[in-house]
Amino acid sequence: MNNKHILSVVVAAALGMASSSVLAADGYAAQNGGTTGGKGGKVVHATTGTEINAALCNRASADTPIIIKVEGTINHANTEKVKSKNKSCNTGDSLIDLKKVSNVTILGEGKGALFDQLGIHLREASNIIIRNVHIRNVKKSGSPISNGGDAIGMEKNVSNVWVDHVTLEASGGEKDGYDAMFDVKNNSKYITLSYSILKNSDRGGLVGHSNSDTDNGPVTFHHNYYKNLKSRTPLLRGATAHSYNNYYEGLRASGMNPRIGGKIKVENNYIKDSKNPLGTFYTNDMGYWDVSGNIWDNVSWSADASKMHPAGPNPKSTTSISIPYSYSLDKAKCVPAIVKKAAGANNGMLVSNGSCGVK
Repeated sequence: MNNKHILSVVVAAALGMASSSVLAADGYAAQNGGTTGGKGGKVVHATTGTEINAALCNRASADTPIIIKVEGTINHANTEKVKSKNKSCNTGDSLIDLKKVSNVTILGEGKGALFDQLGIHLREASNIIIRNVHIRNVKKSGSPISNGGDAIGMEKNVSNVWVDHVTLEASGGEKDGYDAMFDVKNNSKYITLSYSILKNSDRGGLVGHSNSDTDNGPVTFHHNYYKNLKSRTPLLRGATAHSYNNYYEGLRASGMNPRIGGKIKVENNYIKDSKNPLGTFYTNDMGYWDVSGNIWDNVSWSADASKMHPAGPNPKSTTSISIPYSYSLDKAKCVPAIVKKAAGANNGMLVSNGSCGVK
């Protein structure tokens, strides 16, 4: 190991990150010109939501690259609107809204970044990276509410987003005021969600919010841990998705749900103690799946019926999906161990080493 490499490892350790933190976006986020976030831009440290908003507003323009390193708890009390004279931002009170901006990285550092009851929302934004943050208990009803109720929501005309090593969680379902963990809507495209945890909610997330919102995606989901969710891992309306090396545990009603022509390639995932993890559900407007290499461990399937079309009990492909990027598959039997060690915020941003371990 040369001195230059030693120095890079020391610097990474000082920032509370593993050397894997320098990895580039992959999956569909690497298409369409790629996703680099704030690469090459100024590095700003923030410990409040107001400081995040100020960092966005103090740029020379709305597309000036910036890396915002966040530590501490971000909540409604410390998040105020910040104005800019040069139209470099569009912020608001009690919300983190990446609106009409591009070339931004939000990265948790140090002892961790917790967004408490406050989601991160993207509108008319491009080339965005969100990594190593924990978002919990975002509500769409009750108090306090947060901008639509999604932990991370892509709301309109969003492109090239990489969300990596985040933890998204709720403390209940829709009746308790919570909505989705990860929603993609209204012409949002080229997105990757990787090495993340989504847990304890009714809804994992969707791609397309209504039957007419079918111009979204493609989206890649890999090495994520879906735990104790009722449905939507994800729900796809007319979109294409690639799901590989994810660990699904405790899906209570349904899981991957392509419909209205939506398509999903499902490869080398491990699905445990779950009900209806793949199929077209709650509609007769069918979607399609391309399945290979998955392990279905203690999975139950409903009988096929009107508005209930599970892929099992012996899932077989109903379409063929070609993936335009290169990727490496872990063996499905290794996925639970890899994902439990590597996924989520504040654990060193570990990744698979390709041999049933992490690095």
